[in-house]
Amino acid sequence: MNSREIIKKAEKELINEFEYIENVRDFNQEKVLNAFIENKVAPEHFYTVSGYGHDDIGRDVLDKVFADVFRTEKAIVRIHFASGTHTLACCLFGNLKYGDKLVSVAGTPYDTMQEVIGTAGDEETKRDSLIGNGVLYDEVPLKNNFEIDFDLLEQKIDKSVNMVLIQRSKGYSTRKSLSMDTIEKICKIVKTKNPDCICFVDNCYGEFVDTKEPLEVGADLIAGSLIKNPGGGIVEAGGYVAGKSIYVDRTANRLTAPGIGSEGGAMFNQHRLIFQGLFMAPSVVCDAVKGAVLAAKVFDELGFDSAPKFNEKRTDIIQNITFGTSEDLEHFCRTIQALSPVNGYVTPIPEYVPGYEDKIIMAGGTFIEGSTIELSADGPLRPPYTAYMQGGLNYAHVKIALSKILEKYSKDC
Repeated sequence: MNSREIIKKAEKELINEFEYIENVRDFNQEKVLNAFIENKVAPEHFYTVSGYGHDDIGRDVLDKVFADVFRTEKAIVRIHFASGTHTLACCLFGNLKYGDKLVSVAGTPYDTMQEVIGTAGDEETKRDSLIGNGVLYDEVPLKNNFEIDFDLLEQKIDKSVNMVLIQRSKGYSTRKSLSMDTIEKICKIVKTKNPDCICFVDNCYGEFVDTKEPLEVGADLIAGSLIKNPGGGIVEAGGYVAGKSIYVDRTANRLTAPGIGSEGGAMFNQHRLIFQGLFMAPSVVCDAVKGAVLAAKVFDELGFDSAPKFNEKRTDIIQNITFGTSEDLEHFCRTIQALSPVNGYVTPIPEYVPGYEDKIIMAGGTFIEGSTIELSADGPLRPPYTAYMQGGLNYAHVKIALSKILEKYSKDC
């Protein structure tokens, strides 16, 4: 059976899974559309201002649209957030002060966040981290290195804990990404033990994959990147923060300065792209998730371990495929790169990247540098040699890439 036949066969067997994903898309598309209509988005909201960025009506309406989409009190959407990590860091530094305590409830956070917290990095990095600024830190280790330890979580949360960090997506780990049910259970335990503790969710990779977002199940604050899901693949930079007004305002003070907060910052004519990207996001995310489900199906049938499985409910766009050898991992990433619309002629090689302990191989021939809602894949060169595939601006592109990758294995089918 050749690679195209493998894909066609898998698609026929994924009708129910695809129908569910498309129903999620339709729900979220209507939610986003209603937010645009309720806030009377108009052409004048696409215009820009200069200098300090005062009286920017487009920026103000954009914030309100995001707040409505995420069903919360307030949001700030800014191109001034350099990355998802920067957005999260502003939330942490804005809402934690000397002597406060942060607890990561899902084990060790993503590699780049370890430097923000202060558990990794060189001496200068640690000096500027949360720990370097007097914030106390603890973790709830995963049970069996795989799942949330709810019993230990309950033991660790008390009146001394000011914030919990809930990383929705798995990062470079083998645990499952956190479902809305799991996030809700975490928030309930935390609030029972300490009602004043801030439940902060790193929402990267998760927006519009489900019909609910973390603020609807008990979280107080969420943050994410505009070059991931909510940017729809066209936003050039930035991030968003949403949640209770007091926590969003504190974050804004960290991004700009106390006294300026969310009231300043010229947006450099990016309003329309961000509005349009948000409007496109549910459909783009739908295609990315369908591509991930297809990858899970075909690689499982070839004998590789995929996570989540093709028939599991999704909570983010990331698909793990464990190859067991560095050769297969590198083949996967290099084929993704070779079938990218940008830099398709480039051959990725494993290399050390700031913020990561192991060599990483990264494939990302994207229109927006670093965009992970566009088809990309990466993985650390360490056992068990797992590829982390994400994104896909359209499902057809994912199919083409998978078909080419499968040519190496289809002769054995």
